[in-house]
Amino acid sequence: MFAGPTWAHKSSDGFLYIDAENNQARYDIALRDLLLVTDLDLNGDRTVTGNELTNRWSFIEDFATTHLTFMSDSGNCGLRYQDRGIARHSDGVYASLTLDINCKDGEAPSVVAYTAFAEQDPLHRGLINVSDEASERLLTAIPGGDAVSIRLDPSENHIWSMFLTFIYEGIVHLLIGLDHILFLLVLIIPATLRAAGITSAKERVLQLVGIVTAFTVAHSITLALAALDIVRLPIAWVETVIALSIVLAAINVWKPILGEKTWKLAFGFGLIHGFGFASVLGDLTSGVGNLAVALAGFNIGVELGQLALIVVLFPVLYAMGDTAFYRKGMVPVALLVVSIISINWVIERAPVSF
Repeated sequence: MFAGPTWAHKSSDGFLYIDAENNQARYDIALRDLLLVTDLDLNGDRTVTGNELTNRWSFIEDFATTHLTFMSDSGNCGLRYQDRGIARHSDGVYASLTLDINCKDGEAPSVVAYTAFAEQDPLHRGLINVSDEASERLLTAIPGGDAVSIRLDPSENHIWSMFLTFIYEGIVHLLIGLDHILFLLVLIIPATLRAAGITSAKERVLQLVGIVTAFTVAHSITLALAALDIVRLPIAWVETVIALSIVLAAINVWKPILGEKTWKLAFGFGLIHGFGFASVLGDLTSGVGNLAVALAGFNIGVELGQLALIVVLFPVLYAMGDTAFYRKGMVPVALLVVSIISINWVIERAPVSF
């Protein structure tokens, strides 16, 4: 409830692009993540200027080379700083370093160990793109976890591993997205209330199926449109409207200002949530072929995470649905808390000054 500004659909990621043909790597580190380990805002004005970033480049270079370990069959490889700059991803500005990978006897690196922000952010992960002229693959590294194989074998089909990687990313994205969890909670509540005109378990389950289906279809449509770069919306406004949708959905439970058909509400706001999902997918698929495979895997992962939440939440809420304590106590408090959190998100995310 009392957390600071939060990005609804963008977790903490580091991007590592490995050029296997030339033994080079580009590592993008979010400035917001670097603030966890060093003071970038030297004058305290809540803005990181070019001069302030320049003053901390030596630290950033040391941080990158300390938390990236490339290995070949002959042992550890050396890393030599080559160039620096800035890069932009959907959630803001990143420091970008280009590194030469020097392995013994000119060998190509075969694995990489990634340990950045292991102590500061347990949800952080490294997104690795390995490519040469013939093929490319996408991998995920958990800080402090096992080293990741980065070998490229032209005879090996990496589509299946990419598909599974994106399923995993979709599940994680859903389960760590508090705003999406709260929105699903608000959508589920009407199907648990007898006051909604639902009496039998069958009717309640059918209503829930309709709500979830409408939301799934809607966000799948806009996720595909945005990921394929057919339609793009400003991410700051998308995140703001996502937060606003939770407030309106909560209000609508008590006073149906947007109509009593919850599935219509789920479909309408699901279109906006799809653009939020796409902000993540756009970063994950940067430079990766087989976008359709990545898109399908990510969407399936989101749905699996969503289904897991519903399987856990709905039976519990349904069991309490006929009690006065639930209807007159738990539901009003839950809707009030959800509204307060969401209004706070709207204020924090809106790209305007208040």
